[in-house]
Amino acid sequence: MSSTELLRREWTAFRTPGRLLSLAVAALSVIALGLLFTGGTSSGVSDTFWFRHQDLGRDGSITVRMTSMTGTITYPPPGHDQIVAGLVPWAKAGIIVKDGLRQGSRYAALAMTGGHGVRFQHDYVHDVAGSAGRTPRWLRLTRSGDTITGSESADGEQWHVVGTAELTGLPETVQVGLFATSPGDLTLVETGLGGTIEQVRFTQAVGVFDHVSVDGGTGSWGSESVGEMNHTDWEKFHNASGAVEKDGVVTISGAGDIGPIGEGGARGVEKPLGGLVIALIIVLVVAARYGARGASSRIAVPAAVVGAATFVTGLVAVTPLLPGVQVIVGVAAVLALCAVLSYGLGLWLRRGRAAILVGLTLVAVPYAVTAVPLLPDAVADWLLRFTPAAAFAVTQTAVEHPQVTAHYAPSAGYFPLPGWAGFAVLCAYVTLVLWLASPGSPGSARTPLREPLPGSSG
Repeated sequence: MSSTELLRREWTAFRTPGRLLSLAVAALSVIALGLLFTGGTSSGVSDTFWFRHQDLGRDGSITVRMTSMTGTITYPPPGHDQIVAGLVPWAKAGIIVKDGLRQGSRYAALAMTGGHGVRFQHDYVHDVAGSAGRTPRWLRLTRSGDTITGSESADGEQWHVVGTAELTGLPETVQVGLFATSPGDLTLVETGLGGTIEQVRFTQAVGVFDHVSVDGGTGSWGSESVGEMNHTDWEKFHNASGAVEKDGVVTISGAGDIGPIGEGGARGVEKPLGGLVIALIIVLVVAARYGARGASSRIAVPAAVVGAATFVTGLVAVTPLLPGVQVIVGVAAVLALCAVLSYGLGLWLRRGRAAILVGLTLVAVPYAVTAVPLLPDAVADWLLRFTPAAAFAVTQTAVEHPQVTAHYAPSAGYFPLPGWAGFAVLCAYVTLVLWLASPGSPGSARTPLREPLPGSSG
């Protein structure tokens, strides 16, 4: 019998109303929960700071001396606010060139940070270290067309270039000025069986500048926040974010961040895929029962049918929810391989219930328990390195950035392995199980394959 005939026969055996309905329910569960929990869009960047600015043409510069940088961290225990003087490591105050006042627009900035010295940053993900020196410090940004150059000096005479950025497509007129921002203070609180959740406390940074000089600037100074500000109790009743100029000294205070991700973590595509665990359970059950019914000596044929049907189910489920072909195909492929793994377990163990239990333990349980802050981060990392659930690293679209303080853990959407490596772990499991289930292997030689009962649908 040819391979085409075998495929046709196996597909005819597989496509019972019960199995097709189960796969349809799997797809609909992903779509329904994804649409329910997907609210709005996100630019994937943080862009909130106080900005004292004016217009700058295609050629010009801003030079300032930063004389001090201070900050505040608020801790709100029951009954009162505890105020701590200090700066979080990535608080920033300095000078910036920005394409307008829109959040997410292109920029280049040179700033003093709370704990990492002078930094030249642009377009949210790029970060270049300057000196480790503290204030007072001279800072300069120079624009020449689309090229922005950041330089620093200890005395205002000898200048050192920190970094250069090409911001292609900048308009004729941009905004230039002074800014301050400060991301929340991130701490971890233990919960559950040793898992941790993030607590983010409000912080504020204050930069003091003098010798402010703009070459090529036009118009008067404006002062406003980019993004929402002055909504916290600290800002309302203690020290509002803003800019004050007196006798040539400018004081800028601000909260927020300018960087690649926000304080909420990097869950990326995980939130729209809230129903994926339900679909995964359904797929594992269907495939395990189908494998346990018995098979011909050519197990590659039914395995291909199970995988292809599940792959199509995955595509239908995630295409409306996810951006990017690579992630869509990756999720569908992982779901398909999980089905083949479960099919192989059913074929090897000869019992549907045993195969379902093993499949859920190997795949669904690790995926589910690591998606929430239940287990210690080290245990969650281990599970997502050495179980087939490692393959779901294909869903991670966020990248760890050294200039962002975040909870880089599975419960926050970060996998310990890159997508390709996690996928390889799943492939290794599938290969092993199919080998054990194949005729002539040590596993299959112990007990003959059980023939399907007459009239059984599997």
